[in-house]
Amino acid sequence: MERLEPISYRDGETALTGHLARPAGKPRAAIAVFPTIMNSTPAVEAKACVLAEAGYLAMICDFYGRQPDGPVAFEWADALRADTGAWRARLRAGLAALREIAPDLRQAAIGFCMGGQAVLELARDGAELALVTSFHGLLETKAPAAPGSVKARILVCHGDADPLVPREHVLRFWEEMDRAGADWHFHGYSGVKHGFTNPDPPSGNPVVDYDASADRQSWAAMGEMLAEVLDQAARA
Repeated sequence: MERLEPISYRDGETALTGHLARPAGKPRAAIAVFPTIMNSTPAVEAKACVLAEAGYLAMICDFYGRQPDGPVAFEWADALRADTGAWRARLRAGLAALREIAPDLRQAAIGFCMGGQAVLELARDGAELALVTSFHGLLETKAPAAPGSVKARILVCHGDADPLVPREHVLRFWEEMDRAGADWHFHGYSGVKHGFTNPDPPSGNPVVDYDASADRQSWAAMGEMLAEVLDQAARA
């Protein structure tokens, strides 16, 4: 795996560190990668490198400014998400850092688990993104999208057997996106649990399980939609 380049940035008084994967040639677009509740992990780093191999400039954003060890991550995540305004500001700091590196490139954002929830918060907040893709992210929010507020196209890749996101959450999300007038796609994978893109899931956790087919199909869907929105922008 190619080495990731550390990128220092800030959200107010909090020092953060992104991890950048650069393509070999001129980047096709810049993609902010929002990680899991455990912050950057080998599985997320591998995805960022795959994006770079596909010609994208990819930066893994930093949720906490430090790396959690074990269950403390859940405490840190709850504290970060307690205030929606502060939570979205932390996410936008990552976009701003990537914008400084590549000011002329179109931006997109993808996220896994907590990161999937994060990119949907950015879409609800009206971030100027070509596409956001949530992989097994939570769908609930404290601040639903207002009509006309969503500028990004949205792709949600969801395991239908994810106990963290029951079907009533799915239906509420669909209705929210319709009220907002968003351009959204929703891919559901039957029998698939939370964390389906991580080939090395934590042992002993019945909520999380890797699914090779859902991982492959969701990644292909993201790549195709990203190419579509970038091609549309180029023709505009």
